[in-house]
Amino acid sequence: MLLVAPAVLLMAVFLVFPVLNAVYYVFVDFDGLDTSPPWVGLANFTELARDEQVWAAAWHNLIWIVLGTVGPLVLGLGLALLLWGVRRGSTFYRVVFFLPYVLPQVAVGVVWGWIYAPTRGWLNRGLEAIGLGGLARGWLGDPDTALYAVLGTAIWTATGFVFVIILSALRNVATELVDAAMLDGANYLQRLRYVVLPQIMPVFLMVTALTLIGGFAVFDIVFVMTGGGPANATEVLGTYAYSNAFQLSRISYGTTLALVVTALAVPVAVWLNRLQRRASLEGGGA
Repeated sequence: MLLVAPAVLLMAVFLVFPVLNAVYYVFVDFDGLDTSPPWVGLANFTELARDEQVWAAAWHNLIWIVLGTVGPLVLGLGLALLLWGVRRGSTFYRVVFFLPYVLPQVAVGVVWGWIYAPTRGWLNRGLEAIGLGGLARGWLGDPDTALYAVLGTAIWTATGFVFVIILSALRNVATELVDAAMLDGANYLQRLRYVVLPQIMPVFLMVTALTLIGGFAVFDIVFVMTGGGPANATEVLGTYAYSNAFQLSRISYGTTLALVVTALAVPVAVWLNRLQRRASLEGGGA
């Protein structure tokens, strides 16, 4: 009990109490100043259900969850497979690809903001250099491209994490099974599907869970690069909750949005965790 007590205390102070405090705020109308905010019951949830901007932000989150999960997984798995058999210089590749993930998101957002700049940005200059100047535009200022430009930055950042984790998992794959499948006539895709992926599935699901949950909680990269603009084209639930809570002083409504994000993310995390445990048990049994 004494050994566990510090961890329990920290969890109570920094997790349990804030969550209970947040639950209280969703049932009152707190502006950050009133020490006795009025009780409003379910009014915040009613407003949330009728708020069109919430649904628009939720749609952007859904796009982020799908593309922001599939993109890093496909790219990271592809890179890991390409470098699976590479021994010389593998540490260099892992450091290079993993570096964007450990950089501060604020720094990443600022640098990619320069890259996307309409006149002096490297992306538009590169397009002009190869004769595709007609595609140049203000990527972060165009409502049609802003969300995907920010999402591209996030995918670039997360790919290195997926790559390093999956490459480590591939190092533990039984290569004799891969060789046996090759001798039996299985092509590359068949070996990948039936031999390699089942052996790394627990790790693959773990990476999927971490990447997918990040799509629910995305905030910093969007806030730094666009602030939710232009014309709310990149507004996600996290930035919308922040703007309500801290810019409009609607603490209760912003807290309600944050709790909704949590309520949506937790069941997905639990489901993926169960899949991972099942895959681990099946792999252990095999």
